[in-house]
Amino acid sequence: MSTNILVRICGPKLLRTAKMTEQKSWITVSRCFSITMSRSVLKDSPNAALDKSLLKKYLDLPQPENAIQAKYIWIDGTGEGLRCKTRTLDFVPKHPSELPEWTYDGSSTYQADGANSDIYLYPVAIYNDPFRRGKNKLVLCDTYNSDKTPTTSNKRYCANQAMDSVKDQDPWFGIEQEYTLLDFDGRPLGWPKNGFPGPQGPYYCGVGADKVIGREIVEAHYRACLYAGVKIAGTNAEVMPSQWEFQVGPCSGIDAGDDLWIARFILHHVAEEYGVIVTLDPKPVDGTWNGAGAHTNFSTKGMRGENGIAEIEKAIDKLSKQHLRHIQAYDPRGGKDNERRLTGKCETSNIHDFSAGVANRNVSIRIPRGVAEDKKGYLEDRRPSSNCDPYSVCDALVRTCMLNE
Repeated sequence: MSTNILVRICGPKLLRTAKMTEQKSWITVSRCFSITMSRSVLKDSPNAALDKSLLKKYLDLPQPENAIQAKYIWIDGTGEGLRCKTRTLDFVPKHPSELPEWTYDGSSTYQADGANSDIYLYPVAIYNDPFRRGKNKLVLCDTYNSDKTPTTSNKRYCANQAMDSVKDQDPWFGIEQEYTLLDFDGRPLGWPKNGFPGPQGPYYCGVGADKVIGREIVEAHYRACLYAGVKIAGTNAEVMPSQWEFQVGPCSGIDAGDDLWIARFILHHVAEEYGVIVTLDPKPVDGTWNGAGAHTNFSTKGMRGENGIAEIEKAIDKLSKQHLRHIQAYDPRGGKDNERRLTGKCETSNIHDFSAGVANRNVSIRIPRGVAEDKKGYLEDRRPSSNCDPYSVCDALVRTCMLNE
């Protein structure tokens, strides 16, 4: 049964024009009003129209002690898309080795053909599930072909080999993931439909309804990552309106890639509930608007030690001789995506030239001001695109700077 309630809007207040006696009628109004507003902003987004509060009564149902939901997550054949499916376990896994292998239809994920479609999932990392909560888990997986060789999109396999060979030098990584929130028409969330917002300037680290858009998604994602066990270091609004950034790290070895992929999955999942799209495209809006990167901070035990600046300078020299190799590793299309972003403008270096400098955001490699003053610390590689595979980025850094390949 539904109740029609007439309201008059007077400034920020709602005044009753029909006599109502039950408080629950006002709750219904509030919920419908919220959904209506979402639909007017996100008119083409089905998820924006759904009443998410209905799910709670099902999630509140008692979960049997011997029934744990484990969501297996993997990277598809594009090298940037994420897929997932869930299975029920009769125990709470403590280590990935305890989890069963699984398969999926690789012909539907750009990884196999229909005649030989099964792709293997090997669990590699476990996280708490911030959506189902309780004892339920998120399970990050590697992908392997039917002959048990790594799939083309399985960049973790080689990266992990590199990390194992240099673990005595304890490489650390911190990755700054930039992303953009989109409406269903492909335009940044909250942008005028037939124009553009005001020029860049007031949006970076901004506050206020005319400065930032989508903070609810950012805050939900941040808390969900903390709950999951992702080593998320922080977040901020970026230079272009509707563009944001979160940071993962510092993480040792392969953990940086694992944590970033799970953080991306959580971000897409949270935004899905709001009916909003997240894009990691490195240049979501053409022109003078800032692009999106995944600036990667990198250090070794030697760089972090006394007079580590000497080790940093050695690493930069090695990187200068392998510029093309890194450009090819820093986006899923061998540098084609970064061509649109690395133009030498909008706080980027030129994709064709290698450069380095202190506190300079228009170079390939930046040495932070504090590192130069302390003469130890880390370097920042500003070339990786926002849609990079972090395993490829970390692998390339280790092989160039530490293994001299």
